[in-house]
Formats: sequence, structure tokens, C-alpha cells
Amino acid sequence: MSWRLMLAAAAMALIAGCSSGALQWEPDSYVVRDGDTLYSIAFRHGLDHRELARWNDLGQGRLIYPGQVIRLVPPSRGSSEIRVATQKPAPKPEPSAGSAEAPRPASPRNVAVQPVPRWRWPTTGPLLVGYGERGGVGEGISIGGKRGDAIVAAAEGRVVYSGSGLIGYGKLIIVKHNDTFLSAYGHNDALYVEEGDLVKPGQRIAAMGEGPGRRPVLHFEIRLNGEPVNPLSYLPQR
Repeated sequence: MSWRLMLAAAAMALIAGCSSGALQWEPDSYVVRDGDTLYSIAFRHGLDHRELARWNDLGQGRLIYPGQVIRLVPPSRGSSEIRVATQKPAPKPEPSAGSAEAPRPASPRNVAVQPVPRWRWPTTGPLLVGYGERGGVGEGISIGGKRGDAIVAAAEGRVVYSGSGLIGYGKLIIVKHNDTFLSAYGHNDALYVEEGDLVKPGQRIAAMGEGPGRRPVLHFEIRLNGEPVNPLSYLPQR
């Protein structure tokens, strides 16, 4: 087989992989838009905000501005390099009682894990879509209810994003609980907190809105060092 045919075959294999969901092309840079924060950029691309700040010499990450180009890969990797990520199978749920003594999944990154928050459910409705199941948006779970139902902080923390700039999440809140854990609350009808607000466990932060198919739903995620994990491994058993 000539080198031209080999190259064409490799390209077709990559295209087929992308269409089936096995592979995906990821950009190596991002242009900051109005309303972006370091946390929202990191969340959008499944990165740790600390790594993103370090790769771009951003310090605490507060000095970003519209039009700025943010590197999404370590500086040691060429700026023209394209990342191909293999889709990982979703881990099986491991429900626990939510106590500090319960076993927890290992960190997906080689970064020290800070104390696990004492999690609570962010709303009272039924679980509609589990982690990794088809029909969800992003990498989390979908919880049902009625439009306007209370959405509460799943643990104590500080709001690092409150807005609607992330496509697919509607009105979104991201709460930083410590340097290890974030939680995210999407598809809200109204947001009751702003960036920088401190929130307590159970504090109402939003009202449930409508997700795909105009169905009332909360999209909820927990992220560990920037990477999504199964919330059912952390939330108390019902």
C-alpha cells in the first residue's frame, strides 16, 4: 500500500472514530469571551483551574480579558498539536452514606486531595438520568422535579461562576468547595447567588428550570481536580 493510501486510511479511521464517539478532537487554545472566568473555561474543557492558571502564568487567574488566548495544554506541548482523547467508560455508581469515613474514589489526577465535603442532595426530586447514561447533558446526573423547585448548595463553598455562558448548561452555577472539589448546577430558571458569594449547605441558590425537551430538571456535577466524577459515589443514599 502506498503512503498516500495509508494516510487516507488513517484519516478515515479517525473520522469514523470521532463519529462513533470513541475519539474526539480537542483544541489546544481558547479565546476568552465576555463573561468568562478561569473556572468556567476550565469547567468547559474538563481541566483543573490550577493547571490552567499555571500553564498561562495567570497567578490566581483573575487577570483574563476578552480576546485573550488561553493555552489548554502544558507549555511543553507544541501550540499546533491537536489532542485526541479516548472516551473513558463511565465508572459504576458506588453509593455511600456521605460520611467522612466512607471510602472514596481515587483522584483522577496526581494531585493531593483535600477533605471531602459533607455532601447533600441539591434538590428533592427523583433521579432521572444516572452518571454516564444517555440522555444527560455534560458529565453528571439529572434530577427531576417541578419548574421553580428549590436548588440548594450541596456543600459549603464559594460561588465561582453564575451565568449562562456555557452552551448546553442553561443558567449555571459553579461552587468551589476547596482546591479539590467543585459542584455545578445547570438548567436553572433563576439564579439567586453571584460570583464571590459564600454559600452554606442547604442554602437556596437557584430555582429549577427546564432542560432538553422542555422538561423540568437539574443537571448536577461534582468535579475532582477538574475532572467529572460520579455524584452518586458522594451523595447520601436516599
